[in-house]
Amino acid sequence: VKLMGIVNVTPDSFSDGGLFLDPGRAIEHGRSLAADGADLLDVGGESTRPGAEAVSAEEELARVVPVVEGLAAGEVAVSIDTSKRAVAEAALDAGAAIVNDVTALRAEPELAGLCAERGCEVVLMHMLGDPRTMQENPTYEDVVDDVRAFLAGRVEFATAEGIDEERILVDPGIGFGKTVEHNLELLRRLAELTELGRPIVVGTSRKSFIGKLTGAPVDRRLGGTIASSVLAFANGA
Repeated sequence: VKLMGIVNVTPDSFSDGGLFLDPGRAIEHGRSLAADGADLLDVGGESTRPGAEAVSAEEELARVVPVVEGLAAGEVAVSIDTSKRAVAEAALDAGAAIVNDVTALRAEPELAGLCAERGCEVVLMHMLGDPRTMQENPTYEDVVDDVRAFLAGRVEFATAEGIDEERILVDPGIGFGKTVEHNLELLRRLAELTELGRPIVVGTSRKSFIGKLTGAPVDRRLGGTIASSVLAFANGA
């Protein structure tokens, strides 16, 4: 198993917005996550919490590039959490090795060609709608079947664009256009996603479904985060 440490360089992420907007603090935070055992560091400059507003490429670049540069000099692989080609390109130039796209190469399909050209790893995530609308009324025929079919389709798109299948990882997108029940069903039946034949990435840290289950505020969801992460690992993440 590999542990991903999250470095949100944003003013509005749901659990640590504004804490690491200063590049120096963000780099320090990333290094401390690496010292605590993170195998890779995921740097993002645009919040994807429910209701989040979009950020321009210029603003996102200004936030993430100095941080990627500072962290890529260390021992731990750096991932750039973006759906914009320009941001991914600058981050790869600055030393990132992974592109983590919550839109699974749908927002800017030309990002696929860049990833193919650079030979980087790519994380494709399932999201219903976009962050502004995804939690309005998420519905599925069968959430696990729907997510698996979507991810299979995006893997097919990525490989058709020249991305080596061996470099693709998939993420069911816990909390991205899902109710508490959907999230729990995905965790319970996560093993069904191993049929895609790609490594599964799962992020549950401090998300609202944990708060709804336990009644705990954002800063008191460590127990639920650990439990859900262990469950995901046991089921194939």
